[in-house]
Amino acid sequence: MLGYIAPVSPARSVRGKHCGEKNRRGRMIVILTALESEYAAVRARLKGLVRHRHSAGTLFEIGEVPGHPGCKVATAVVGMGNLSAAALTERAIAEFEPSTVIFSGVAGGLRDWLRLGDVVVATKVYAYQGGRSEDAEFLARPRAWEIPHGVDQIARSLAREEQWTRSEERRDKSSSVPKVWFEPIAAGDVVLNSRTSDLAQQLRRNYNDAIAVEMESAGFASAGHLNERVPAVTIRGISDLAGGAKDRTDAEGWQDIAAANAAEFAIAVAAELADEHEDGQGGWNSPRRAAAPSSSKFVARDNARVGQQIGTNHGDTTIGMGDSGRSR
Repeated sequence: MLGYIAPVSPARSVRGKHCGEKNRRGRMIVILTALESEYAAVRARLKGLVRHRHSAGTLFEIGEVPGHPGCKVATAVVGMGNLSAAALTERAIAEFEPSTVIFSGVAGGLRDWLRLGDVVVATKVYAYQGGRSEDAEFLARPRAWEIPHGVDQIARSLAREEQWTRSEERRDKSSSVPKVWFEPIAAGDVVLNSRTSDLAQQLRRNYNDAIAVEMESAGFASAGHLNERVPAVTIRGISDLAGGAKDRTDAEGWQDIAAANAAEFAIAVAAELADEHEDGQGGWNSPRRAAAPSSSKFVARDNARVGQQIGTNHGDTTIGMGDSGRSR
């Protein structure tokens, strides 16, 4: 079965911000999940896990991505629903000051051509339950958040190469790498398990480009939007096709498989983002991207003296004496 989750030794408990280490912006990534199975899939792909307790009681674990020294990932379970996702995403951003936050988990597919276990990277997240209810109809008033361009480009590059998976099972040539789709996702606070219900019809009518549905990414994306320097991206594995067979597919293990596939791609994206920030090559929100401002140094000649030099000069400056002896 795809997506094997290796056992991980219990994390050590540590108090103190950033596990006692100074966070280098761009190297800390936060990956949040809603379910325990999703969380297990993420932590199984990290090493050296250390427990970090937030002052309000939230437990995070911080680990390192194997093969990427210094690439730290903080992860936690936020529970189901957009409200808790929004609150704990905000908490994680304030606590760790990460360069990127990722939500990894499972989703129901809204297209027949999706395969169970496929991965969807949300190019757009819809909060689909907003609207106005009238006697004869429901008038949708959606909110939407798009994926940051830099993360989108990195994720697409990884998906093209098809080398992001490390699972032992997939090294067998008979086992294919899951397909990664870049499409919109709809997020509300309802478990959808029907293609004919009123909610399914609403999604088809008003959010026709969404290919998957889940319950946390609207709150997660909203928190990311409020912290505009911290890009937020949703990565989901397809665990069912939202068509009445969810109990059967869950019993067959597809939720664990989908969670493992999403986690594996999320970790690959996190490692790539951290590497970009570390080497300064194309880090799209890296502080290294902006060139340091030029500074001017005034040198005294002959019998002149230079007093205090206060402030910083940007650009070209000419200070000297003209033929007339006047300063110019």
